[in-house]
Amino acid sequence: MRWESVYVAGTGAWLPEPFSARAAVEAGEYDPEQFEADGLLSVRVAGEDVPPPDMAVQAATTALKRSGLDAGTVRLLLHNYVWFQGQTMWPVASYVADHAVHPGVPAFEVKQECNAAIGSLELAARHLTTEPDEAAAVLTTADRFAEPLINRWTAEAGLVYADGGTALVLSNRGGFARVLSTVTRADNRMEALARGSGLTPLPTQEPYDHAARFAHYMRAQGNIREATDRLVAMVKGAVDDALAEAGTLAADLAWAVIPTGGRSKMQWQAEQLLGVPEERTTWEFGRRTGHLGAGDQFAALNDLAETGALRPGDRVLMLSAGPGTASCAVLEILHTPGWVSPAAGPQSPEEQR
Repeated sequence: MRWESVYVAGTGAWLPEPFSARAAVEAGEYDPEQFEADGLLSVRVAGEDVPPPDMAVQAATTALKRSGLDAGTVRLLLHNYVWFQGQTMWPVASYVADHAVHPGVPAFEVKQECNAAIGSLELAARHLTTEPDEAAAVLTTADRFAEPLINRWTAEAGLVYADGGTALVLSNRGGFARVLSTVTRADNRMEALARGSGLTPLPTQEPYDHAARFAHYMRAQGNIREATDRLVAMVKGAVDDALAEAGTLAADLAWAVIPTGGRSKMQWQAEQLLGVPEERTTWEFGRRTGHLGAGDQFAALNDLAETGALRPGDRVLMLSAGPGTASCAVLEILHTPGWVSPAAGPQSPEEQR
């Protein structure tokens, strides 16, 4: 879908202090060979005193302030997440909306695993185009991955889960970037990759084990090549269509904002799926942050904005994918955002390497 009047007006992120990946290896939490293969330097790890919804509130408050928009213009809030939000059977999106925007804004959750954020961007864009007057939408993500139900260092080979909250403010009037296009592709058969041995009548206390779920899929389906081909077709279809809708070539992209995984996942995404060199991806940010569940893309765009990496005329692609859907957005930078994170500080020597 091509858009004519959807803009990114503000970004924000609340990220805890980085925890050294090498220190995790020395503590016996992170496999040394996996550490060498992944190439991650650090991962954001939050304390138990910061629940995910409050991370989202902090990020959204920052993004809305930076946008310069009146909170009264916000017509929609979509909250995205992967993991537990601090309470069961509870409308977490309403909490985020009440604390970060205003009590009257409609708020809903988008739960589509790692594809939720860019998927929510497309949903919000459709909503904004129906508004006759000035209107905005706030998109948030937040997660905290904690034992004993998930071990961030071993749950899934090739990526390490990280904690944090992110936010994006969209407007139908103006911003520092224009959303040129969004495309979502689906292959709902791929949900089986994450389902494991089957459904249970009640929640269990078994730790999340991606490898075990994938192993069950392989025993039941037995065709990794077919699954890979379907995944590539879904993701490349979203990318190719979004670029075409935006009238943009991959070679013209200033930045590709990609999901954060280990080095092999990054190289596969950059080289095979996008055809862009590593230095034009957000890998350097991601390898110091880890995989934020649904929040990788908003966090990386926020980093590009905060560090002054965005220039007028730049085309930026944002890609996300999960088991079942993939979404892609193409932005055009209209002007360089003028904000710098007050929390930004010097990197440790290990992070600077």
